[in-house]
Amino acid sequence: MPTQDAEIWRYVDLDFSMDDYRLPSGESVDLGDDPLADVLSKPVTALLVNGEYAGDDYAVEGLRVMSLRRALMERQEAAESVVRLAGPRADEDLFKAASVAFGGGGVFVRADRNVVAPSVVSIDVTSGVDGVASFPTVALSADEHARLSVVVHLRSNPDDDVLVVPNILVVVGDGASIALTLVQNLGYGARSVGSLRSVVGRDASFRFGEIGIGGRFARLHLDVGLEGRGSSTNVVGAYFGDQRQILDYRYFMRHVGTNTRSDMFLKGAVEDEARSVFTGMIRIEKSGQKTEAFQTNRNLILSEGASAQSVPNLEILANDVRCGHGSTVGPLDADQRYYLMSRGLDPESADRLQVRGFFEEALGMLPHPELAASTREWINRKYEIAQAEGRV
Repeated sequence: MPTQDAEIWRYVDLDFSMDDYRLPSGESVDLGDDPLADVLSKPVTALLVNGEYAGDDYAVEGLRVMSLRRALMERQEAAESVVRLAGPRADEDLFKAASVAFGGGGVFVRADRNVVAPSVVSIDVTSGVDGVASFPTVALSADEHARLSVVVHLRSNPDDDVLVVPNILVVVGDGASIALTLVQNLGYGARSVGSLRSVVGRDASFRFGEIGIGGRFARLHLDVGLEGRGSSTNVVGAYFGDQRQILDYRYFMRHVGTNTRSDMFLKGAVEDEARSVFTGMIRIEKSGQKTEAFQTNRNLILSEGASAQSVPNLEILANDVRCGHGSTVGPLDADQRYYLMSRGLDPESADRLQVRGFFEEALGMLPHPELAASTREWINRKYEIAQAEGRV
C-alpha cells in the first residue's frame, strides 16, 4: 500500500488494505434508476455494475457506446488508442497495478470525426455488496472536430464497505471537444481511489467538472496533458465533506504544446471531523511557450474538528508564460453574518445563505449546468442537517 512517504500520498493515511476486499463474483445490489438521468435532456444511458458493462450497444449518428472489453477484443483501433495513450500503467502504484490485472471491463464512448453527439451520454457506475473491490473504466474518444458530452455518476449502497477504483481515460482529437462531469455520490461506507487521465490535441478543448459528496475516503488523481498547440482545459470542482469523510484531490496540468491554456477552480467545505486535501500542480515544459495557466482553491471550515489542506504549485520551464495560483482556508465571514442579520435573518439562516452563496460561482461553471440544482440541494441538506443536530 502507498504511504505518506511518497509526496503524491502526503496528507492522507490509508487505513485499509487491498487484502480487505475480494473481487466481484456476480453479486450486485439494485440501487434503482439513476436520478441524474431525469435532469438530463434525453440522455443516452449506460450502466456499469461492479466495473462491467451492462446493456446493449448504442450507435446512432456517429456516436457509439459499447463494452470496452468487447471493443478491445475486437481490436478496434480507437479503443486501443485510448487505452495506450491514457490508460493506467501497472508500475504507477498498487491501485493502478490492480486495475491492469483485474480491470478491463467498462464502457467505451466514441464520437466519430466531425460528429456532434446528438445527446449527453449518462454513465451510471454502481458498486454494491459489502467487501467487494471493483475496477470500472470509462474510455472516451472524440475524433477530429467532434463534440462529446458525458456525465459519470458513481454510486453505492450507503451501508456497504466497498472499494471502487475508477479509471477515466479521455482522448480529445485535434479540433475536438469533450465536456465531462463526474458526480461522486458514493455511500459513506465506500472508499474510492480514482484517476482521470486526459490527452488533448491541437486546438482541442477538455472541460471537466467534479462534484464530491460521498465516500468514506474519496480520492481523484487528475492528469491533463495539453499536448497540441492551442489546446485548452477548464476544470471546476465543488465538494462538501462531513462526519469523518476524507476528500482528496490531486490535480496536475502538463503544458506541452505552445499557446495552451488551463484554468482550475475548486471550492469546498468541511464540517464535523471531515478533511479535504487539494494538491494542484501546473507544469509548463520548455516547449510550452505562450502558456496561460491559473489555479484557484477556496475552502470553508465549518467546525473546529474539520481541516483542509490546500497546496497549489507551479513548475515553469518556459520563459514566455502567464501563470497564477491562489488558495484560501477559513471559516464563515462574521461580517457577512452581521450584515445578513441586520437585514432580518436569524444566525442560522444567515450562515446557510453564506454556504449557499459560496458554492454558486463553482456551480455556475459546471460543464453540465443542469446538474447544479441537484448539487445545490445535496450541499444545502448536509449543512442544514448539521445545523439541526448542533454540529456546526
